[in-house]
Amino acid sequence: MKKVELVIFDMDGVLVDSEPAINLASREALSEWGIKATAEDFHQFTGMGDDKFIGGVAEKYGAAYSTAMKKRAYEIYLETAKERVKVYSRSKDIIDRLYTDGFKLAIASASDIIKVECNLACIGADTKKLSAIITGSDVLNKKPAPDIFLLAAEKSGMPADRSMVIEDAVSGVQAAKSAGMICIAITTSFNAEQLRAAGADYIIDDLSGIPDIINMINTVD
Repeated sequence: MKKVELVIFDMDGVLVDSEPAINLASREALSEWGIKATAEDFHQFTGMGDDKFIGGVAEKYGAAYSTAMKKRAYEIYLETAKERVKVYSRSKDIIDRLYTDGFKLAIASASDIIKVECNLACIGADTKKLSAIITGSDVLNKKPAPDIFLLAAEKSGMPADRSMVIEDAVSGVQAAKSAGMICIAITTSFNAEQLRAAGADYIIDDLSGIPDIINMINTVD
């Protein structure tokens, strides 16, 4: 097994718990189009990008999706992020530790850059420690296609077989494995059985287990 040199983080459900925030903002936005969506309506679209996250629900209620819906949801999200977005306690620490240990780090999120940058600001992350920030608008094919992770590796100057992905969603795990990368799945959005079925190599409950897993992989002859 080749050693891990690049760690690619998904954003939502991995570094921050922003799903309730974007879920609520999306419901508030869609209500302006007369759509009375429920929180559960969005779950099947988790990890697929916010056009699908919002658009899938709009279409479920028989409404044609408009990017104005997402624009309005983002406006609400940005206005309320400090109060609604939960930053996981170890997010900044794990970024700092892995960077100090010499790993390249990247973000690969299906969300748009405006939301990703907002979440990084909530974390207090130093973006200079990131070799790449790839978002849904940078690739044509969304997760579960591997494109976003392959682009993150390319921009970081690393091959796929030296890259590890940290994901929380079934579609993200599938994308990582399609890219030929090791995948650690965290049980914040889906349960261990679902993540294992999607192909996750390792399953953890929080970010603290990542260094030990990487160390184990990198010390195998």
